[in-house]
Amino acid sequence: MELYSAGFLLFLAASLASYYLVGRLVPRGQWALLLVASLAFYGLVGSWETLWLVVLVALVTWAVPLAFVRMEGLSSRQRHALDDRRQRKAVKLRWRRRQRLVLLAALVACFGILAYLKYWNTLLYELGAAPSRGSLGLLLPLGISFYTFQSVAYLVDAYNAKVEPQRNFARHLLFVTWFPQMIQGPINRYDQLGPQLFAPHRWSEVDVSRALVTVGYGMVKKFVMADLLVGIITRLLSSVDAQTPGSLIVLAILMYSAQQYGDFSGGIDMVEGVSELFGVHMAPNFRRPYFSTSLADFWRRWHISLGQWMRDYVFYPFALTAPMKRLGKWSSARLGRHVGRTLPACVANVLVFLIVGIWHGADLHFVVWGLYNGLVIALSDLLRPAFDHLVGALRVDREGRPWHVFAVLRTFAVVNVGWYFDRIEDFGTSVLCLKSTLLNFDPAGLGPSLAALGLKPGERMQIMLAFVAIVVVFAQSLQEERRGHATQSCVAEDFLARPVLVRGATVVTLGLLVLSSFVFNGGGGFMYANY
Repeated sequence: MELYSAGFLLFLAASLASYYLVGRLVPRGQWALLLVASLAFYGLVGSWETLWLVVLVALVTWAVPLAFVRMEGLSSRQRHALDDRRQRKAVKLRWRRRQRLVLLAALVACFGILAYLKYWNTLLYELGAAPSRGSLGLLLPLGISFYTFQSVAYLVDAYNAKVEPQRNFARHLLFVTWFPQMIQGPINRYDQLGPQLFAPHRWSEVDVSRALVTVGYGMVKKFVMADLLVGIITRLLSSVDAQTPGSLIVLAILMYSAQQYGDFSGGIDMVEGVSELFGVHMAPNFRRPYFSTSLADFWRRWHISLGQWMRDYVFYPFALTAPMKRLGKWSSARLGRHVGRTLPACVANVLVFLIVGIWHGADLHFVVWGLYNGLVIALSDLLRPAFDHLVGALRVDREGRPWHVFAVLRTFAVVNVGWYFDRIEDFGTSVLCLKSTLLNFDPAGLGPSLAALGLKPGERMQIMLAFVAIVVVFAQSLQEERRGHATQSCVAEDFLARPVLVRGATVVTLGLLVLSSFVFNGGGGFMYANY
């Protein structure tokens, strides 16, 4: 059941009608309807066979925070029974260590399930213990990474007393399984999403027009901009060798750059719009990343919720450990204050992107892709004083438009180098493609190479339609960037502010574009649903 299918439309219509009908009769019971809809969606889109794994993760992350509360109560009562300050402190530390052990066990359980289902097949295959990566027949639950990360964030926040534990398991299960987020995120936080899910909503309070525009814009990105390029990219990269001109490879990587953005950003727009129809606003996940002025800025704009999760639960906890503090002091004394302040963060950044790479997959090319991003950001931070000195010596106006455009183009190029390792599944082939790009670009060879592929008229039409979608998305994004919008997309506000005739013509044009894409659509599914 795809998001554009008749089955999903029927499911959504039935869920909305039931939700707002219950809202008129029993407003406080609306959340229960959302839970039923979410579980049904999981079974219909994912698999009923793996639902128990989702429930298991939800059960662990629900019970453990309540255990923290109970342990804190026992600790408090024991401390109050003592008069000696040292004894009270010792009791507090003892119970805190117990809480930490319980937290560690829960984290091992959650991430253990994730690691086993995602990587065990691959590990056995690489060790020669399995004939294929899928030989064990393990079923990967829908959205396993997203609901695991989201549940773990709630667990850690409860341990740090940042959120009050939810005592109702059914409500906690709704937070974990909220169906719009299951396909590809975003990774929502409990204090932001939970109150919205449990609060009653009325249809009159929902900005239906905004939600539908957001869904429509996402469909243009996903079905026209992304899905129409999938097959073309595969063909361009399927027979790469030493004689393949770098210009053809660059074209394929640029197409992949558009496909990546269209698939993920478009999918997020669609699920955000669906969520808004229920009066629930999810965390923003994109802010025009291809207008970034540095690689670090790019990753603050791309998959925002994952970046924030990594920052809060990996980067800071690791960067602030005692070994990293000692590394900072040691490097300050020997290498200077800047290196001392920067090096621990650089190491933490490399660790974060290594984890992100492995999160994408256990294959070598994903690991290299993660390390590439981490090392580029780390080196740019370490070398910042030298770069600033060089720019100052050249008297470059870093506030002017030319420098800004240069920084955007530079960042776009750096990001696309990383896509070589992300898209090309064999590491050796990735290196070969980079070599061809640098040493054998051969722009004159692009035309004959494309002709040799024998693209059919339908495939040429796919490229044209995708190009139109890219132009539409770029124009809208450029407008948002110039206005300095801080949100993921303001397309709904811009669209609804236009005259009726303009809105009508836009809907018809883009609607025909989306419908036309279904004739050639060879994509299907959501890329990030596999992670």
